[in-house]
Amino acid sequence: MPALIGKKIGMTSIFGPDGKNVPCTVVEALPNVVTQVRTQEVDGYQSLQIAGGGERKEKNTPSALKGHFKKAETTPKKLVVEYKDFDNSQYALGNEISIELFEEGEYVDVVGTSKGKGFQGVVKRHGFAGVMQASHGQHNRLRAPGSIGAGSDPSRVFKGIRMAGQMGNKRTKIQNLIIMKVDKDKNLLVISGSIPGPKNGLVIVEK
Repeated sequence: MPALIGKKIGMTSIFGPDGKNVPCTVVEALPNVVTQVRTQEVDGYQSLQIAGGGERKEKNTPSALKGHFKKAETTPKKLVVEYKDFDNSQYALGNEISIELFEEGEYVDVVGTSKGKGFQGVVKRHGFAGVMQASHGQHNRLRAPGSIGAGSDPSRVFKGIRMAGQMGNKRTKIQNLIIMKVDKDKNLLVISGSIPGPKNGLVIVEK
């Protein structure tokens, strides 16, 4: 599963081959660096570790990571990921993986961290309707969750009941998006649809 770490720039729209206006997300995919090549003989499995997402400040980089990046002869990067389906024979330590990995019209999956919404109630978090009426003695019940379980039997609330709580700020994958355009000069990918995360958030584009 070849992949590339990028940064979400924002959204735009372009006209597709059928003449329809397609909403798209622009991802800046600067070249990633191979920071480790795992082999069957040494590690027991084959994979490729890549780093990217932009430069990371030296003072904010742990010493162990500094040595790891120094071994690959590169500067500290913001994100490090590992994939098993890369062809190890094509890459060596310190090699760059560029935007040329992708082609227009190709289907990709995009992984990111969704926007955090904080602590939210059941109406916003799960789409509950609430009580839906303000008369007949209702008081402060318009956005209430309602009953959450039976009474004496089973005498408990089942796990997984949809209730209020932390919303967003989770690793999210959007599948089967189409690459509408590849700008190799500016290292930009224009991908159909929306992808998780805020502007300037790090994302991983997977083939």
